[in-house]
Amino acid sequence: MKRRFSEFFTQDVAIKSCVISKEGGGDPLITGLEYDSRNVKEGNLFFAMHGLHTDGSLFIDDAISKGAKVIVHQIDIGDDFKKDNDIVYIRVHDSRFAMSPISAAFYNYPSSRLLVTGVTGTEGKSTTVYFIWQMLTMLGKKAGFFSTAQQCFGADVLRNSEHQTTPEAPVVQRFLREMADNGCEYAVVESSSHGLSKITNRLGDVDFCSAVLTTLTSDHLEFHGTWEQYREDKANLFRSLDNYVPSFDLESNNKHWSAYTEAFGVINGDDRNARFFAKATSCKTFTFSSSGRDGDIVLEAIKSNSYGNWYTVFFPALKERMELRDRLPGAFNANNVLAALLVVSNLLKLPVREIAPLVKKLKPVRGRMTTILKGQNFEVVVDYAHTPSSYQAIFPPLHERLMNKGGRIISVFGSAGERDTQKRPEQGKIAANYSDIIVITDEDPRGEDPMSIIEEVAAGVAESERQDCFIRNETLFSIPDRPAAIRKALSLAEEKDLVIILGKGHENSIIYADRVMPYDEITEVEKALGEMGYR
Repeated sequence: MKRRFSEFFTQDVAIKSCVISKEGGGDPLITGLEYDSRNVKEGNLFFAMHGLHTDGSLFIDDAISKGAKVIVHQIDIGDDFKKDNDIVYIRVHDSRFAMSPISAAFYNYPSSRLLVTGVTGTEGKSTTVYFIWQMLTMLGKKAGFFSTAQQCFGADVLRNSEHQTTPEAPVVQRFLREMADNGCEYAVVESSSHGLSKITNRLGDVDFCSAVLTTLTSDHLEFHGTWEQYREDKANLFRSLDNYVPSFDLESNNKHWSAYTEAFGVINGDDRNARFFAKATSCKTFTFSSSGRDGDIVLEAIKSNSYGNWYTVFFPALKERMELRDRLPGAFNANNVLAALLVVSNLLKLPVREIAPLVKKLKPVRGRMTTILKGQNFEVVVDYAHTPSSYQAIFPPLHERLMNKGGRIISVFGSAGERDTQKRPEQGKIAANYSDIIVITDEDPRGEDPMSIIEEVAAGVAESERQDCFIRNETLFSIPDRPAAIRKALSLAEEKDLVIILGKGHENSIIYADRVMPYDEITEVEKALGEMGYR
């Protein structure tokens, strides 16, 4: 996409509020937006972003040498840079914050041409996004989405190759523009706490018409600082609903009509923060419950096995019950299904009973409770769970099922470096309460010492209710090398056992201080089973 600088920059009130000064003449043709100088191409606008580890102003020379025509910067860079009158210099109060309104304007406000649903929460975001998208698609609607695991811009579903749930604002707006250009009417966006924070402002200029809260427990305190701030940032998604204005766009070169809908929210009524999120918006909110509490959809009973769930749901307002069947591993998926049903029902103004038959057709997200079958006489499951709350959701039903059939749980997991350290012993403690053998390994150590992280996780094992069950080198293993850890766990498995491997799921690398190692968990497990003779 190419646009003259003057076509989009001078028209936006939100942009003007960010700007301190503008220097340099001309009206360059902008060929794209970039915040990483290594990726700058001829004609780009470059955001000299003030980051966590470095200052983008240090790379302005590099960006200009590669052809950048506009520089958006935060700190005073002096006059040495400004000798070339062909370069436009825009000084802003906050270069990261300014990326959002500038990107939205450059891509011509694509979210105004779409009905955008944002999904936030600590757990279940990617799966709920995927379920909403699948239901819309099965009902004949053109839709796109992006999440931690996958993305679709109106054509094929692609794997997300980045370790980032919500990308930076230029990427968010480019994705939405691509969806609109491909004829999508709907977009579903996984909305992380980082993305919703006013510090990053990644989603600050997306027009959301509906918002979903899955669950909320403590996470990412290394960024937000406090639990209260984490919750406040999440609630920005629901606050944004009050700014939604139904619109349609009839461009001569791409006629597109967005159906009218009023903004609404969907909230997990079982979450202790449900009332807080409902009060964050003046728009109507709908609730779902899996604990028998009041809600617009209430789960009354559920039966599960490794192949799916059977459940009975009740609609209090209609005094009506319905039987649902899915083919999704994990009873916790019921919450994600109920949330998706409420969203699609209200987006399309369709009764849930007309959408319910689609539930049995839903496919799980790759790397979310993915069962790997290679002829072995024990179960192997790969999941992305990496927080105490996700452990608490998946372990109890697995433990009950394995106890009933006389099998053991062998767990392989770690904890991420340069992330919330408080969760590490909690992960170890919860896993120990339900596991028979534990192998602690690397997740993404980043700049931290891998063994130090592992020892922090192991400290939680020592605090568990079953601490006496774990003996070093017999039932508790510390193996930093993840492929080796997986092979150790598989070698210990016997008939009826379950090996559950947590933390990486769909991701395609392990991040160390000095390198990024290409890695695919499912492929690695399949390879290890092959080495054991299973085909």
